[in-house]
Amino acid sequence: MAGWLSFLTGLVGMALPIIPTTPLLLLAGFCFARSSKRFEKWLRSSRIYQFYVADYAESKSISASRKKKIILQIYLLMGISIYFAPLIWVKVALFGLTIFITYYLFRVIPDKEE
Repeated sequence: MAGWLSFLTGLVGMALPIIPTTPLLLLAGFCFARSSKRFEKWLRSSRIYQFYVADYAESKSISASRKKKIILQIYLLMGISIYFAPLIWVKVALFGLTIFITYYLFRVIPDKEE
């Protein structure tokens, strides 16, 4: 159940920038690895897993070109969210989260050697 819950929440996170897709898909893979080899194999072969998680899960790094694509998507979705957020503290929190994500993506996660 934990694997499916984290997988489905990760799917929602694809559209909502405040929900972290990649960590939830990593959690789903962890849960499936402990509970069902069939579901683990299915998850690892899915396009969603390959797109969001495979690089990081295998090498603990992400290519620079992939990071640029990720950050563009985050900036677009967070910009829309900040624009439509009704409360100023929500706007500030979303902006702070965007800064943190940018820092983490480019300073904490190493670039993958291509």
